Amino acid sequence: MSRPERFSLRPSREEWRRDWVANGELRDQRFELPPEVSSVYFDRARLVNVDFSGMRFADVIVERSEFVGCDFSGAAFDNLSMGTGLRRTWRGDRWPQSIFRDCVFRRTRFAPLTSFGNVRFERCVFDRSRLRRQTFTTEAEFVGCVFSGRLRETNFWGRPTDEQAALGRERNVFTGNDFTAAELEDVAFRHIDLHAQRWPGPPGYALLDRVSARVRAVLPLVEAWPDPKHREEARFSLEFLAGNAMERNDDHAVVSPLDMGRRLPPALRQELFEALTGSSTDTSPG
Repeated sequence: MSRPERFSLRPSREEWRRDWVANGELRDQRFELPPEVSSVYFDRARLVNVDFSGMRFADVIVERSEFVGCDFSGAAFDNLSMGTGLRRTWRGDRWPQSIFRDCVFRRTRFAPLTSFGNVRFERCVFDRSRLRRQTFTTEAEFVGCVFSGRLRETNFWGRPTDEQAALGRERNVFTGNDFTAAELEDVAFRHIDLHAQRWPGPPGYALLDRVSARVRAVLPLVEAWPDPKHREEARFSLEFLAGNAMERNDDHAVVSPLDMGRRLPPALRQELFEALTGSSTDTSPG
């Protein structure tokens, strides 16, 4: 086995770039930047048990790099690209994957619209991190990670939308993740085995099979409501839920009362949620 390269952190050779380039291996210490430097390009770097806690970064780019047991608690990123392929040409070259393994992101401020790219997270902890408006996630993989706190407007993908040849795979691994302590708000799981994850349970959430059949079973309840605005809101929300479940996850979905219609009164949302989760009309597995 070849010895890891000695760690180096130096200004970019490209004059137009603001970031400093980090590569080689760094272990068991605090990550430090020179004064007035807040932009880093990690290129072929391996960082083991490195402390990034409380740091503020203007720009971070990660390519062909590995982070093991690193602590990003309280770190903040204005712009973040976690699995780029900057050196990849458009001639069919493979897109290298970056890896975060056993890392902690506690109250980490991810940049809105972080570019996740070809990145894999293994056994990482996302504890009350600012995971909001994270939609550039089509190539990211998550294995055995733990999520707690609020996740908002975030997508997870079991199938890359394109670039399969460059990635060298047709599916993203997404399994063994724990969402039992998470609040899910407009979070989409696309082409993912929902039964291979752990979810928060009743009364706030439920993992349902045969969602379209359940929706059909509860629509008569909605039609009996006296207020036409409430009926319209519920019908739209239920049809949206059923359509997404069928298209994305073989008619399965993780649902909450908010999925019944955000503009419904809370009592009606709860009534409809309980009816949907308790519906037994042709909805049992098999």
